[in-house]
Amino acid sequence: MAAVSGLVRRPLQQVSGILRRCFHRTAPAALQVTVRDAINQGMDEELERDEKVFLLGEEVAQYDGAYKVSRGLWKKYGDKRIIDTPISEMGFTGIAVGAAMAGLRPICEFMTFNFSMQAIDQVINSAAKTYYMSGGLQSVPIVFRGPNGASAGVAAQHSQCFAAWYGHCPGLKVVSPWNSEDAKGLIKSAIRDNNPVVMLENELMYGVPFELSSEAQSKDFLVPIGKAKIERPGINVTVVSHSRPVGHCLEAATVLSKEGIECEVINMRTIRPLDMETIETSVMKTNHLVTVEGGWPQFGVGAEICARIMEGPAFNFLDAPVVRVTGADVPMPYAKILEDNCVPQVKDIIFAIKKTLNM
Repeated sequence: MAAVSGLVRRPLQQVSGILRRCFHRTAPAALQVTVRDAINQGMDEELERDEKVFLLGEEVAQYDGAYKVSRGLWKKYGDKRIIDTPISEMGFTGIAVGAAMAGLRPICEFMTFNFSMQAIDQVINSAAKTYYMSGGLQSVPIVFRGPNGASAGVAAQHSQCFAAWYGHCPGLKVVSPWNSEDAKGLIKSAIRDNNPVVMLENELMYGVPFELSSEAQSKDFLVPIGKAKIERPGINVTVVSHSRPVGHCLEAATVLSKEGIECEVINMRTIRPLDMETIETSVMKTNHLVTVEGGWPQFGVGAEICARIMEGPAFNFLDAPVVRVTGADVPMPYAKILEDNCVPQVKDIIFAIKKTLNM
């Protein structure tokens, strides 16, 4: 009681100081941001930064986007910069390419990249080739973006991966984000680039939250196009992937680490231009390589990496043939059990890694 009465008699400031010392201050919780919100944030910042930037596509404005990626942008920027279009990919993609040639910076959203086939002439012949055909006089600063690859239960005409298709074409840059940091940094870099950029997102990743570093929260944050990222260092095998399968590779690496196998997981981030330097440096260290992608095997991203490794300095460092993990070489079935067997799973990656390590 004497101690308490003594405290009461002390000045209030001294008492509050004693009470403060009784508590431990904790660091603020890490900011969790979904891939959807990261893309939205990136577009919002670029729309605010540059009045030449605008977004057009089906349902991107009043409906906030089919996948809510453009949520809130129409209310903020209005009809002139967030534009709903008719269901005519050839038409609105042509409008976007023409606007880019006239000096604007359009973001052209496809509800799915499967529908970009309706506009392939505009993307390749009008956008990708113009800078070369004009002798460098006419740039086409445009971003083509939307969900790409397998989703869930949408069958053959809505599940195709176009990474190899667009990666094949000179004049385009092609990026493929996995997490929220990739998504925000790459969409901002794509919008600022003076070349046509294809950004291949993944529908199943839109709602997945990732920690966003304080650096990535800055309005000046960019992920450079053409630079891969080592997501997990390792010494036994290099595992290269892009988009959603990067997460599967990290899961496989966690499982295998319990067996003493340390995988170096590389998130490609960019399909074209391909960051072969990062891949080759890793292969020279691990002496083994596995590529993982959701697309079809023939003439795919993994096939290109295999060819580059064979033609380059890393080939002599390989202790075993490169192994590819890909989607099945069939149109995507609708039935879930068949769909699961057509898309690379964690068990398939583990099997491939053990195969290349002769285990």
